[in-house]
Amino acid sequence: MTDVAPLFRPFTLRGMELKNRIVMAPMTRSRSPGAFPNAENVGYYQRRAASEVGLILSEGTLTRRKGASNDANIPLFWGEEALAGWKKVIDAVHAAGGKMGPQIWHQGMSRKPGTGHFPDAPSDGPSGITLMGKKIADEPTEADVIDMAQAYADAAADAKRLGFDCIELHGAHAYLIDEFFWSVTNQRTDRFGGPKLEQRAEFAAEAIRRCRAAIGDLPMIIRISQWKSVDYNAKLATTPHEMEAWVRVLIDAGVDAIHCSQRRILEPEFPDVDGPNGLNFAGWVKKLTGIPTIAVGSVGLSSEFTGAFRGEGSAAGKFDETIERLDRGEFDLVAVGRAILQDPEWVLKVKANRFEDLRDYDAAALQTYY
Repeated sequence: MTDVAPLFRPFTLRGMELKNRIVMAPMTRSRSPGAFPNAENVGYYQRRAASEVGLILSEGTLTRRKGASNDANIPLFWGEEALAGWKKVIDAVHAAGGKMGPQIWHQGMSRKPGTGHFPDAPSDGPSGITLMGKKIADEPTEADVIDMAQAYADAAADAKRLGFDCIELHGAHAYLIDEFFWSVTNQRTDRFGGPKLEQRAEFAAEAIRRCRAAIGDLPMIIRISQWKSVDYNAKLATTPHEMEAWVRVLIDAGVDAIHCSQRRILEPEFPDVDGPNGLNFAGWVKKLTGIPTIAVGSVGLSSEFTGAFRGEGSAAGKFDETIERLDRGEFDLVAVGRAILQDPEWVLKVKANRFEDLRDYDAAALQTYY
């Protein structure tokens, strides 16, 4: 028997009371034709809420910037029809006893020009530079950058109005906010750039401050990562000192928790400092700042998520060390992605110690609703 009790202790984040420590990680499905949530989307989230996921974070939802996405099947978080769809989602989640926040997203220069909902729109980025370091467009003006930040706040205001319990800003994986963090894509010399990571964090801070003004006391999370979609070994912060300076900017601007994205949850962030079994990314952020953190990275599965893009499956199993680290306070919440995508009853099975009943992950789940 695995002692799963630490996973099922309540947690409160800025007044949002969660029944347990399990978060459904945001997972892009590209299953919203017309860019509006539909009945299948509603049922998908409602089933997870009914199965006692502590906090559901939605798939990435797009800001009003028209170059925000490369895929017209990703849902918008603006406009009358899209917001009406999201209202049905959150009402269904609440009816099932769940808590939920939208992940607010802009793909930045990860989006190729000529794609997405508005193919003629330009792609946004800090400096008009692709993820491979190629200059393909003029650097946006400061006014343009401020509008990019305000677009997150506009979506946040709509989330509060619709009744969502929190919001998450997607600041990871080489998307727009992360592109401002990264020196490869951000070569600005104004207040949104600079040689230091904490200087390049100013765009995120601008977006956070504007979101905080729009949502008042609603909890706000930001997801960040070291790795990039084009470089799994990238490091924004190479030392704990650099990491603390980076995340302090985000905390001072108004976030309540930091969602620390890793490919593998048990991977040490600074093994040169505390060894091969040292703190993970979320553990270091919490140690350095005291802010609540969410740890994520292939929880409950035998292989990391990158294999899913190659059509690979992954065996379900126990994750005792993750639970032990949660119990001793290394991080506060555990985000689970593919395992909950495959199995809407994953939380209930773990709670009952029915690990043998967990479903293995099959990449075909990306095309199937459970």
